[in-house]
Amino acid sequence: MMGAHHAGTGAAAWVALTATSPIITKLNIAGATIGIPLIPAFSVMPMEPAAVAIGGLVAAGAALLPDADHPNATIAYSIPGVGKAVTSAVGAAAGGHRHGTHSGLSAIAVVLLAAVLTNVPGIVTTDSMSPYVLICGIIAAAMLCFALKVLKIVRKWGMAWLVGIVSSAAITFLIPDQWSWLPWAIAVGWVTHMAGDFLTVGGLPLTWPKNFRPPQAIQHTPILKRIWMKNGYWAAPILGLTGSWRESMLAIPLTMYGMWGIVVSALLILPIWG
Repeated sequence: MMGAHHAGTGAAAWVALTATSPIITKLNIAGATIGIPLIPAFSVMPMEPAAVAIGGLVAAGAALLPDADHPNATIAYSIPGVGKAVTSAVGAAAGGHRHGTHSGLSAIAVVLLAAVLTNVPGIVTTDSMSPYVLICGIIAAAMLCFALKVLKIVRKWGMAWLVGIVSSAAITFLIPDQWSWLPWAIAVGWVTHMAGDFLTVGGLPLTWPKNFRPPQAIQHTPILKRIWMKNGYWAAPILGLTGSWRESMLAIPLTMYGMWGIVVSALLILPIWG
């Protein structure tokens, strides 16, 4: 997937998992009353509107992180010189693009880390000067910066960093409890990125560091050879090549849904409801 599509789908995933909102209308269908929410969502991890809005942007930025293994990725240009050096180093450590940072192992690691950081007593704190909150604030500033730039909410990297840092600092010192969900926003963005790439013909090295080649029978079966590829990667390539029209057909509506959820959640924070 393209960077903007990764970010948009990352935001959409967070909104779908966390959003709750007022019912805007009720329909009577076959004798049953069904409420239509302002933000349709699964609400697997229901959160308050502020967390949905801020977390949506954080997840959008985090959805770019697996591509830190590519020297020409969007975030490689975030800081002149430094961005390129970081992505080159990550790429070397991961074994190249779409290797370690796109593996099943990496997805398991970020999800487990999120679970540990949000469930072990004493790690999460609301003290704005605690190391945990300060580190979360720094990470969030970078994620907000990436999201703002790649989604073209701002045009220049300098402005993206300014808005990201100021916003993150305000949250860190005024409402530090907001960062209690940050590890999950990172995990959602990361896994959503991998899901997007899994749907392209490039696939993912799910069993990295050892990619198992398929048997000859599978390599010569038209459909199966596209799912379990000759190089040991796995895919469900319904979107075709990266940047294809099929990718846009999926990613653009999801991005619009994610942005709707973020904007509406931000408006729900205002004291005009209730």
